[in-house]
Amino acid sequence: MPAGPGDQTPARSGGLGRGASRFFRRHRWASLAALITWPVLWLVVIYLGSLAVLVASAFFSIDEFTNQTTTDLTMANVEEVLGTGAYWDTVIRSIGVAAAVTVLSLLIALPLAFYIAKLAKPWARRGLIVSATLPLWAGYLVKAYAMRAVFEPGGSSGGGGFLRGAIGWTPGFGLPAVVLTLTYLWVPFMILPIYAGLDRLPSSLLDASGDLGGRPFRTFRSVVLPLLVPAIAAGSIFTFSLSLGDYITVKIVGSKTQLIGNLIERTLLAPNVPLAAAFTLWPIVIMVAYLFVMGRLGAFESL
Repeated sequence: MPAGPGDQTPARSGGLGRGASRFFRRHRWASLAALITWPVLWLVVIYLGSLAVLVASAFFSIDEFTNQTTTDLTMANVEEVLGTGAYWDTVIRSIGVAAAVTVLSLLIALPLAFYIAKLAKPWARRGLIVSATLPLWAGYLVKAYAMRAVFEPGGSSGGGGFLRGAIGWTPGFGLPAVVLTLTYLWVPFMILPIYAGLDRLPSSLLDASGDLGGRPFRTFRSVVLPLLVPAIAAGSIFTFSLSLGDYITVKIVGSKTQLIGNLIERTLLAPNVPLAAAFTLWPIVIMVAYLFVMGRLGAFESL
């Protein structure tokens, strides 16, 4: 009995599938294009598109009568952001906080990651890595308010937080509390890349350095550290960028401290969207420059 039209559908479908498979095998560029088109389109439209709108809105103006944003172009917002000394102080303070958090995270992460990767027993490494990343398991606000309880200075009638009760002293709320809290929040992002870099480091290099008479510190400085530069740079991207843009922790433990994020938030609540967009040009420029430097150090190879 001859096959009807419906009986040929599976064969045709299979033929189309095999034909498409052969086409993609022969043309690898087409396979790659089909694979990355939608992710790249999403990145361009959603991320870069919204970033372009943000930058463009920095050149809009505010109608002085209706207090509404208009599309009249002006340089007044950018000139105000660049020409006010108090804003420069805030920008420099924000960069200093981000750099301090990055350095503290590095000082904590280096010995910890080295112990886990090279000294700990193989069966204990997984548990130690999980323990090092435990802060990431809790919510941001939970951790920030936990640190507030640690630094609580108390009042004239007594009381206070953990440090006050344990050792009778606390730095209180302010810039030191902001740096320490942000370090606590972001140090796992420094530990993981450094651990991955150390895990890839052949132990034979350490043995060879020891055989040649290198002391432990000399081995670490001359052998381990140069090979870890890309991993350190990769971790610093997270700690620096997350600290630079943070404003919630500053409100919780920073007392009167102000960073770039706080200026942007306060300006948005004014509301003055074009001026807030002009403030965002600072972190954008800073991060572009920072990413360029870290890219030269090989950071993106370790992400």
